Amino acid sequence: MRKLKEQFPNILSIIYLYLIGLALFFIFRLTLFLVEIDRIGEIPDSEKWANILGAFWMGIRFDTVISGYILLLPFILLTVALFFRKAPFIVYRIIFLIVFIVYTIAFLLCAIDIPFFGQFFSRLTVVALEWMSTPAFVFKMIIQEPMYWLYIVPLTAICLLFWFCSKRIIHHLRDKHISYNSWTSLTTKIIVSVLFAGLIFVGIRGRITKKSPIRVGTAYFSNYAFINKLGLNPVFTFLRSALDEADDKNKKISLMNPSKALELVRKDFNIVTDTSVSPIARLRGNPNDCVLKKNIVVVLMESMTIRKMSLMGYSDYNTPCLDSLANNGYFFTNIYSSGIHTFNGIYSTLFGYPSLLRQHPMQAVEIKKYKGITSVLRQQGYYNIYITTYDGQFDNAEGFMMANDFDRVVSQKDYPSDMVKSTLGVPDDYMFEFAVPIMTETYKKQGHFFSILTTTSDHGPYVIPEYFKPKPGDIKNQIVEYADWSIGKFISLSSKEEWFNNTIFVFIADHGAPLEAVYDIPINYHHVPLVIYAPKLLKPKKFEQVGG
Repeated sequence: MRKLKEQFPNILSIIYLYLIGLALFFIFRLTLFLVEIDRIGEIPDSEKWANILGAFWMGIRFDTVISGYILLLPFILLTVALFFRKAPFIVYRIIFLIVFIVYTIAFLLCAIDIPFFGQFFSRLTVVALEWMSTPAFVFKMIIQEPMYWLYIVPLTAICLLFWFCSKRIIHHLRDKHISYNSWTSLTTKIIVSVLFAGLIFVGIRGRITKKSPIRVGTAYFSNYAFINKLGLNPVFTFLRSALDEADDKNKKISLMNPSKALELVRKDFNIVTDTSVSPIARLRGNPNDCVLKKNIVVVLMESMTIRKMSLMGYSDYNTPCLDSLANNGYFFTNIYSSGIHTFNGIYSTLFGYPSLLRQHPMQAVEIKKYKGITSVLRQQGYYNIYITTYDGQFDNAEGFMMANDFDRVVSQKDYPSDMVKSTLGVPDDYMFEFAVPIMTETYKKQGHFFSILTTTSDHGPYVIPEYFKPKPGDIKNQIVEYADWSIGKFISLSSKEEWFNNTIFVFIADHGAPLEAVYDIPINYHHVPLVIYAPKLLKPKKFEQVGG
């Protein structure tokens, strides 16, 4: 080892840095594994260890790819520096800064990846930048979630440890600088250094096979989604998704020609007349003769996958209020959300359009006007209200709603400041308590109304009001119990108002949650309950048809 250090200090230094980086990447992967360890329950005992070890071995391969990219330039600079009898001090300082800064960014992405995975069941991608239009909101949401601090502390410790180790390695190399004096020594060292550079390129490529370098699909070696994803490096997935995003061919969304699409739809539905409402609308008698003038209240429940309903046979969660509404109303058991973000739920619920990948219809510079439920109801004399718990500027919700036939938006600015408990605003039950008098006043002054209320408590940072006493257990179970209790409180308060018997309540989720993640896209992330509740108008009935 001493001879190797004297002959090839540049190579040995890079090997040390690589091994340290590999060990620190391992810590992040192990942390993710321990945080999400419940997900290995689906693996038979006879296959568990083989799959776990396989995932960590795959992780070494992907970590090597990232380390190769990081260390290639420092290796070249170190090798060139050793050709000089006394390389300037600044050269080694630059090499140290490159290594430390780039690795620190990589470790930061690894730390962000852990809570990101818990929320989306996906390794880190450019989707994480979706909310950068409201960075203050996102930053507050992060710092107000106690769980995230568990990642900040070890991240800081890891960065400090790497700073100490990398500085010592590179400065030791500078202090023990040995220049290549003889032509024989020079030739040997050049050849060995070139071969080592080739080895780094092999590490970057990730595979020896000529046809293709390592890809995300390489990590998919098992039949278990979590195990497959565990082997990936979040720096790799983030950069890969960024490159895919920048590719022009991926920016294009190839939709059918609108005229051709209309022609096909009109033909399939045998539409022969045109209306001012829509080119695909079909007239069935005089619509004014069959208008059922009832108030409509839509509650868009945060992360309420049907998997959380105890009515469906799941004992992990406690949802007596939602179960009761389902048992006493129309209950649809096979409904699927159009996306995994709140704006997907709002957009599709109001207008019936599907979500398009990486498209945020509510944040366009030019806000589009859609023909949706609010437009139709406004024509019928309804007063439309959008009510949420948090800042109305998040996702551009307030501007989007006002441009699409909402008459009023109620958001964080309207609540007493002492009731705002986190960056997500007020707790669910307080939003409902605040909303009921607004709807009562609207009913008295404006007549019939349409309200959509978006809950947020079942999303970190989790805040359970001190006056609610959940059953002992995990915070994620307790928050579902609280969210369900809030819905019960809302129905209880509403039932005392004169508009209650003349109102149709609709309960649906913006999206589900990745609980039982057997597949890469968890069904639970999209499978949501739909309950239509109007005890004076509807008799209980269950629907099992598939819908969205």
